[in-house]
Amino acid sequence: MAGFTHFDDKGSAHMVDVGNKEITERSATATARVLMLPETFILVRDGKAKKGDVLAVARLAGIMAAKKTPDLIPLCHPLALTNVSVEFELDEAASAIDILATCKLKGRTGVEMEALTAATVAGLTIYDMCKAVDRGMEITGAKLLSKSGGKSGTYTAS
Repeated sequence: MAGFTHFDDKGSAHMVDVGNKEITERSATATARVLMLPETFILVRDGKAKKGDVLAVARLAGIMAAKKTPDLIPLCHPLALTNVSVEFELDEAASAIDILATCKLKGRTGVEMEALTAATVAGLTIYDMCKAVDRGMEITGAKLLSKSGGKSGTYTAS
């Protein structure tokens, strides 16, 4: 299992010991995209969805999800996040909402999983709030865009 940090030399899953790692500023940004019908997009854009302000609720859900990541992903460390932001870019031509989630902290391990969790849960929340009018929505493109800090340094998706 060479190269995989969450497995020991016998192949058993384990939590990585980060106790000896240096405390550094770390951040990560992830994205996801929600594709929907043009009519659904207009309802969200104009704030006319029956359940309320879809993007405000999705933002809160993403922030909450980042904070709950170790409850969802078994081997993630509980982290003292210093900031979580969830932003939306509306792409009217594609009837899509792009989600950008950024997590930051000063710590011994990175926040990639927290950013990915925030972006995907924000997308799931948009789906939940709009499914009554559009069950065919797609959540796509979930990926890490960038990370900084720690021993491995900076990563930027190509």
